[in-house]
Amino acid sequence: MNTKNIKVLAVSSILCCGTVATFTACSDDFLEVTKPDGEPLEEYYTNESTLNEALTSAYSPLHWPDWDGVAYNDLTVDAEIMGDDFWVGGASNTDNQHWHRLFNFEADGNNTLATLWGDFYSGIKRCNDAIKYASWGHGSSSFLSSMEMQARLLRVYYYNILWHYYGNVPFYLENLTQPYTATQITADEIYANLMPELEAVIASKVLPMRWDDANAGRVSQAMAYMLYAEMVMYQNDSSRYPQALAYMKELIASGEYELNPSFANIFEESGEWCKESIFEITYNDDQAQRDWGTSKFAGGSVFPTLCSPNAWPGGDGWDTGNDGWGFLPARLEAYNMYSEGDVRRDVTIWDVRGVTYTERYQDTHLWHGKYRPQSANNVDCPTSKNLNYNNNKRIYRYAETLLNAAELLLQTGGSATEAAGYVSQVRQRAGLAAVSSVTIDDILTERHLEFCGEGKRYFDLVRAEGISGATQKATTVLVPDNYGYRTNSWTASKKHIPLAQSELDADPSLKQNEY
Repeated sequence: MNTKNIKVLAVSSILCCGTVATFTACSDDFLEVTKPDGEPLEEYYTNESTLNEALTSAYSPLHWPDWDGVAYNDLTVDAEIMGDDFWVGGASNTDNQHWHRLFNFEADGNNTLATLWGDFYSGIKRCNDAIKYASWGHGSSSFLSSMEMQARLLRVYYYNILWHYYGNVPFYLENLTQPYTATQITADEIYANLMPELEAVIASKVLPMRWDDANAGRVSQAMAYMLYAEMVMYQNDSSRYPQALAYMKELIASGEYELNPSFANIFEESGEWCKESIFEITYNDDQAQRDWGTSKFAGGSVFPTLCSPNAWPGGDGWDTGNDGWGFLPARLEAYNMYSEGDVRRDVTIWDVRGVTYTERYQDTHLWHGKYRPQSANNVDCPTSKNLNYNNNKRIYRYAETLLNAAELLLQTGGSATEAAGYVSQVRQRAGLAAVSSVTIDDILTERHLEFCGEGKRYFDLVRAEGISGATQKATTVLVPDNYGYRTNSWTASKKHIPLAQSELDADPSLKQNEY
């Protein structure tokens, strides 16, 4: 049975006046949360039930970026608009102008991904809380160890996103006291601080390689391995490549994960948390509390609304009268990069050329297919359907494990034939022929085809700046286009986006990134 196992509910001020994610069994029932009525924390977090509230509260910010009540900053859009497969779109080039400015590598403190900062520092704060409450010892040793390691791994994940985008950020592992500021350190220092923390979580072996269905949505040992590889590869940290490769091989040998035979099914509701899925962020339409004015409450995702055509006439599983907002139209070049017979093309790109609807800026009639809207995906929503599609966001898939292993083999002097075997598994699932040998560029190409529209391409191009033998890199690909939309080129100074001016105003000790 495939169910949505992570729920998000509103709770009282003792849990930071926000929302918490709750893990349930296959019945999909909501956890009953009793209002603590202002008890001191030491008197409230005294049993596993209330401690679980604190832990699940730490998961809640995973859901916020697509729309947190202030801005639309879906992480997939954020990454893809800086890549080479999608345009920004929207009503005009001033609609969500921060995306248009980032797309053209001309962002500033007033046009950046401002709300990600607050979203993920909220997550870090909640993780710190959960770790502290677990240390009070009110539960079984196994429960408390799991709670601690889940919170520590989530905290690394939140910092990882801040590190990818902003680079040079404040870092702390215990919550702040007045004046609530922490020292801003460099991106290299962030990495140096995070890796021992992540390595400690992995070495504890507390988390399972894969959770059972009733606990799908929790971070796992496999998720930690994928996060480790992602960070090491993004940092071009060759000293840790052998360990990253060992983790990928251990994950492959575990038998807990495998490729879904159907590429299309990965992105269908029935394919959520399938054998290929290592980590997803779960969204629900049924019993949704999310609405205008309650953006951080339980519910679904707005991403399918963001990345779909406006005033749809009906058809292809999406009823007439639905209101897409026209962001992230796919480039024709993205569609054409797939060879005939590659089943990934028609899953990745939703081709509606020939359909009449209200065109918006940069419209190509080619749309994001993996998270395209379908009426079945918000049919149970009792609030605003635009905000509550049940499409889970896939973060790590087993296909990436195979491609990571292939790339790390080449980076560590391993067999190109063995690497080709991993790549061939991904290709053959796509309907393509196996290969007998691969280069770094071959693997980057396969990643491009496999993960197009999943928010990985831009960061692959950036990290490829430090990969010997790579020709697909940010400085060669992210250059002015032939349409007059992107007029600037990516440069090394663009690796870290500007900090929001509001954060600089709030803490004068923060230093703006050079951009």
